[in-house]
Amino acid sequence: MHVAIHILIWTAAVESVFALALTLAPQLRSGGSHLSHALARAPLLDVVVAILTWIPWVVGIAVGASLGVVGAIGGQAIAFAIWVIVHELTHRRARRGPRIVKVLNRIVGRAPNHLALWVSLLALPGFWIIRFAQILIYPLLRGLLGFPRYKHGEWVNVSRHKFHGLVGHDLIWCLYCDWMTGVYALGGEMLRTVESFWCPIRFYDGKKCENCRIDFPDIDGGWVPASGTMVEVVSTLETMYGAGRREWYGHPARLTISAKQESGRAHNGLVQE
Repeated sequence: MHVAIHILIWTAAVESVFALALTLAPQLRSGGSHLSHALARAPLLDVVVAILTWIPWVVGIAVGASLGVVGAIGGQAIAFAIWVIVHELTHRRARRGPRIVKVLNRIVGRAPNHLALWVSLLALPGFWIIRFAQILIYPLLRGLLGFPRYKHGEWVNVSRHKFHGLVGHDLIWCLYCDWMTGVYALGGEMLRTVESFWCPIRFYDGKKCENCRIDFPDIDGGWVPASGTMVEVVSTLETMYGAGRREWYGHPARLTISAKQESGRAHNGLVQE
């Protein structure tokens, strides 16, 4: 128990100082805005989120086993509360104004709203698993199969700290959602490429097709019907990938190429005429 308390204190102190440094970074005279921008996008954002989330857990396990993890999580909770209080005290006008937390507390109740927010943290390890897959596994597929390269910073970034009036409690949870949304979206983009490359066949379940077409547009934009044949599947693969393209069928790169080809054909037609 003694070890857990030490880890709790150290975690609370280190995380509080780190969070304060992140908050003050944009105000640095020399290069502050550039540093803040870099820290808000992958890959540096991955380091920032890791320090605020799972790195203390690993340290806790290494130092104090299961009690160490409990101490680390407790320290994180304390640092969270300290940052929220300090940030709201330094933005009193915004704190007294319209707030997300105020209206949702009124709609669903204060206790359910706050408890649900903490419950949402249980998804954090799952999102980190997805993020690790994006960083460690997808590049292997790209090297082996020529899948498209993605600039992770265009997906995994945060920017809601720039929204005027979003402070303290609201800001920290919105940044959490900001990060999760980018991780989820990049994962979906990569999975579209994987799915259309290996399994371009519509599902038999029509409701599943309807539900999934938002995240997998190729369901209605090129996948072979469930009533089709393997001849059609092979033909689709040869048509879509035979020329060296590896993006999912509706990917902007394919659409851009198609548009250029159509423009070229139109231009050639005008020249011939």
